[in-house]
Amino acid sequence: MKLPEEGMLLRIFIGESDHYKGKSLYEQIVLKARELNLAGATVLRGIMGFGADSRMHTAKLLRLSEDLPVIVEIVDTDENLQKILPFLDEVVTEGLITIEKARVIKYRHK
Repeated sequence: MKLPEEGMLLRIFIGESDHYKGKSLYEQIVLKARELNLAGATVLRGIMGFGADSRMHTAKLLRLSEDLPVIVEIVDTDENLQKILPFLDEVVTEGLITIEKARVIKYRHK
């Protein structure tokens, strides 16, 4: 797959404890992105953050949170990213979804 230089970055901010149909929500999102043949997806686990409810999520030495912030990032064309938005609308009941322009420098695989 070749990506044009002007791509889009989709970010989904959710919690580590969020689930959908018995699996972690971030895992379900990545599997859906793969099913839709999107260019790729990466899951990042935060060490601290808060969302709309202002509840602090943190990984402290003495108190390990089981609901740390998680960000799923997907870079592809706007047209391709539009395919996953209805799924995200259904499964992300709490969180934040953003989309922005991304300049693709290199996207290679063997």
